[in-house]
Amino acid sequence: MERFLSTWFASSVALAFAALILGDHMNISDPNESTLNRVLTVVLVGLVFTIITSIVGPVVKLLSLPFIILTLGLLLVVINALLLLLTEVISEQFGLAFFVDGFWWAVLGSIVISLAQTVVRAIIGD
Repeated sequence: MERFLSTWFASSVALAFAALILGDHMNISDPNESTLNRVLTVVLVGLVFTIITSIVGPVVKLLSLPFIILTLGLLLVVINALLLLLTEVISEQFGLAFFVDGFWWAVLGSIVISLAQTVVRAIIGD
């Protein structure tokens, strides 16, 4: 449970950082909302992202293993981008304001998120 919570925290911070870096190409929540509502949206989108990457991610990566090896791991970036887009679709179903401006921005977002998660996990000692 502790590992899940730390992953959720790292994902939430990484998503917020990626949204900050990518500007209009990746948004979490409406800028006109209160700070509390914006933070709550980030935390909930982080929860959706954590669940998707914890359940769907390993299955897709296992099924794609031969292609991941063949592409020397570059397919992992594509898989992570698709998981980010899936997070967008599922977040919309729950009424959460999360937007990624297409596949290539999702690729860039997934790279930023991966780097930010690594930094956050190093800081919190995961």
